[in-house]
Amino acid sequence: MGKLIAICTSENKGTQKQQVESAVLRKDHGIEGDAHAGNWHRQVSLLGLEKIEAFRERGAEVEFGAFGENLVIEGFDFRNLPVGTRFRIGDVLLEMTQIGKECHTHCAIYHMVGDCIMPREGVFAKVLEGGEVKVGDEVTEIQPDPERPFTAAWITLSDKGAEGLRKDESGPLIGAILTENGYDVVETILIPDDEDILKKELMRLADQRQVNVVMTTGGTGFSPRDITPEATEAVCERMTPGISEAIRAYSMTKTPRAMLSRAVSGIRGRTLIINLPGSPKAVRESMEFIMSSLKHGLEILNGRTSDCARK
Repeated sequence: MGKLIAICTSENKGTQKQQVESAVLRKDHGIEGDAHAGNWHRQVSLLGLEKIEAFRERGAEVEFGAFGENLVIEGFDFRNLPVGTRFRIGDVLLEMTQIGKECHTHCAIYHMVGDCIMPREGVFAKVLEGGEVKVGDEVTEIQPDPERPFTAAWITLSDKGAEGLRKDESGPLIGAILTENGYDVVETILIPDDEDILKKELMRLADQRQVNVVMTTGGTGFSPRDITPEATEAVCERMTPGISEAIRAYSMTKTPRAMLSRAVSGIRGRTLIINLPGSPKAVRESMEFIMSSLKHGLEILNGRTSDCARK
């Protein structure tokens, strides 16, 4: 059980949030009147009171809201809770969607003391059920449902697609097939063939959003701009060659050019990353081949089952 210590809002982004005694949270939106509310996954930001107090002990004089947090809550170490954890505050129900964030432009606190805790200790949530919250309200933690759908994201790598010169058909197709198979697609990304950008997105999806499976399409061939396998190998902690080998072997029954694929797959944390081909036809064929085994692999990776034996 925790306690809501402070509520902070701001009408404009880039300005320090100010304390209020109460706030109304709207479903699928966030706090009414707050600049960061909207139809996205970071509707409400949360920060633990204990982290703020530890920062103050270092000699920094900071008010609630100085880190850009909406809700200051006592009693939880948010960073060590899994994405998907829910919090009940009266009628309001929040679901944690991301841990930490990248700091693009350092805030005033960082420039003053050389550090800011929000990028590593703050978490973000979406509003599942709306209502009014008040300072002093009790906060109850609800562990993620072990039977909830696996989350997924897809990334298309295409220089022309990123410039708007080519319509992306492969990424949306991945999303449609995942959705048809019961996955919750939480992010869709279109980027140029850039290794650093891809590594950054893969790490963010695995570390901050804790997505169960990320599928990439494009960038696995022989072109000098084809860097998807290199970026994937750079961020993975364990490789899963069987998946890519199986896709290549199956694709060889369709076209001998499948031998030219350099696609790889691997694991970062509890996120499985799979490189798929670039063409919609090859994407569909590859996914139809692996989907029946994919769920079982994710169940093992996330501790939902331990039995690998064939029945």
